[in-house]
Amino acid sequence: MRRVSTIAVAGIATAALAFSVTACGSSSEEGSKDAGVGLAYDVGGRGDHSFNDSAAKGYDKALKDFDVKGKELTAKDGDTDADRYDKLASLAEAGYNPVIGVGYAWTPSLTKAAKKYKDTDFAIVDSVVDAKNVASLVSAEHEGSYLAGVAAGLKTKSNKVGFIGGTDSALIKKFAGGFQQGLKDTNPKASLDVQWVQVGSPKGFGMPDRGKDIAEGMLSNKVDVIFSAAGGSGAGAIEATAGKKGTWSIGVDGDQYYDKGLAQYKNSILTSMVKTVDGSVYDFIKSVVKDKKPESGVQAYDLKRGGVSLSYSGGFINDIKPKIEAAKKKIIDGQIKVQDTYKD
Repeated sequence: MRRVSTIAVAGIATAALAFSVTACGSSSEEGSKDAGVGLAYDVGGRGDHSFNDSAAKGYDKALKDFDVKGKELTAKDGDTDADRYDKLASLAEAGYNPVIGVGYAWTPSLTKAAKKYKDTDFAIVDSVVDAKNVASLVSAEHEGSYLAGVAAGLKTKSNKVGFIGGTDSALIKKFAGGFQQGLKDTNPKASLDVQWVQVGSPKGFGMPDRGKDIAEGMLSNKVDVIFSAAGGSGAGAIEATAGKKGTWSIGVDGDQYYDKGLAQYKNSILTSMVKTVDGSVYDFIKSVVKDKKPESGVQAYDLKRGGVSLSYSGGFINDIKPKIEAAKKKIIDGQIKVQDTYKD
């Protein structure tokens, strides 16, 4: 019988709750003007303990601060670009403005929607769409991941480190590349095992059981630090490291030490590579609904801007903080140029 992790069960329950809240009238009547904010999650949706949840945090704060309504939709496994377009179009047709696509997989559909609905302000997270009515919210994932690599290089005892990516996309290879460079610059003796949850498919971000299986395989080969950039699948990897004494996980996107859904595993989360998806989503919504000056074009959130960072939650890396901060300064000052892709 196929094992189902506790993370998977919790994720299903959380997703079901999120759907019920959304379905019970959180949005305005279809067809109304200025209905509120439309948010389209990637696979896994709200409750993935990672990327989508970070976007949800910024969305929730904006709705509260600016007293606006909203509607959330989530891409399903197997959705085509046409399916995704229909979701975005349904939000625009219903009067939601702005409309935000969370994740690079929305790129083709949002490009088409922005061309069709020119009076709607769109944003896409983790990709670039060249249109006047689109803000492209991008982060320097490789820079933050470099710092995670520094931490891993200093904390590993076996000199064996792992990276789990949701898929082998250019975006996720930015995480892997920065991590690889930070590790090697800090600890040349350390080896890096890189594995993908699902090659060529965003389904790899919503498979916590698979993430757990990969992590357990790494742990059995004496890997003692694992960095996952895999959405909900990464939660499975965190569960795995929590089950083996002396091993660590590195969280991603949000500060996963404080994730309520991962609370029982927090003492195995060495640090998190925090990416301010919540901040970029919040800033964009604010520009539209409050400032009335919609952001457009590329909005870059790098290390210098505070768009990415490494958390010190739990105090597990306080002893190496001076070395991490020194590396951070060198990146900001241009002394270290971080690679933006993984090198086999």
